[in-house]
Amino acid sequence: MKKNLIIAVLMTLVTTVLFGLLFPLLITGLAQAFFPKQANGELLTRNGHVVGSRLIGQTFSSTGYFHSRPSSAGAGYDAGNSSGSNLGPTNQSLISRVQGDADRLQPENPTTTIPVDLLTTSGSGLDPHISPEAAEFQVPRIAKERGLSQDIVREAVRQHTDSRQFGFLGEARVNVLELNLTLDEISSKPVPR
Repeated sequence: MKKNLIIAVLMTLVTTVLFGLLFPLLITGLAQAFFPKQANGELLTRNGHVVGSRLIGQTFSSTGYFHSRPSSAGAGYDAGNSSGSNLGPTNQSLISRVQGDADRLQPENPTTTIPVDLLTTSGSGLDPHISPEAAEFQVPRIAKERGLSQDIVREAVRQHTDSRQFGFLGEARVNVLELNLTLDEISSKPVPR
């Protein structure tokens, strides 16, 4: 019995050191060596300041910026509280939020149907992308607010539209932060965040 207990304790210590310390350090080292940008969160900087991550969405409340899809992660895009809302389609709280968002968005483009990703959250609540249709829906507001032609704004959207990964995975998408940073560079009218 004593021999088995000693073996069990030693095995616990060895596996803890191997898989709880050495393996994570090895994987972290390999990630830093081969994929340093991704391992560090693909942070985007402007004028020496970090403005966000290419991988995690953020809220843009100014009318001069493209808006991200809604987030249910904590207070919104909280990486420490990543999750969907888990509310079912008949939940009154979800219905009220979606209706409120629809009522707020429809005056921007009254003759166009609101794209679903501007009304629904992603599974993680951290999605940094919107669909090209969601970006197109917002073009008139952005162009008017920034004093740009709609063609210039559409060209910025086109430049930041990524197609399906490997040609067949996922859907076309637009990274909102990158698009807004490009608009800041070309805009003739400064916009408060």
